[in-house]
Amino acid sequence: MEKEPGYKKLIVWQNAYKLRRIIYEITEQFSRAEMRRVSQMRDCSRSVKQNIQEGYRKTLPSYINYLNISQGSLSELRGDIEDCFDDGLINRETFLKIDELSGKTEYLFKRLIQSLIRKREGRDFRPPTNPC
Repeated sequence: MEKEPGYKKLIVWQNAYKLRRIIYEITEQFSRAEMRRVSQMRDCSRSVKQNIQEGYRKTLPSYINYLNISQGSLSELRGDIEDCFDDGLINRETFLKIDELSGKTEYLFKRLIQSLIRKREGRDFRPPTNPC
């Protein structure tokens, strides 16, 4: 039996996986007139997850770069979700669900990237503080 890849243990990847699934589900219900937006949102949600995976086995500087790309895709997706809510394509409950998950994921990206930068610079690791 093959061992599960390490990136799948990362909560940031697990959140990205959930987010991609949610985006695919909600965009299934969008009209054909929203095809471009659907494609953009799906590409962004996939990019968030895939860049975590692709960079995981690379060098540390390269991995940090992949995570930054992933984080940028998440930021773009969050903007699209806001637009969908403003344009009446998703309801408040759906918006809040996605906004909460994407906000937590964004926080985890920041902490992971900070941690990896400290590691790259040879500074001691400091455990993350509780945001609450």
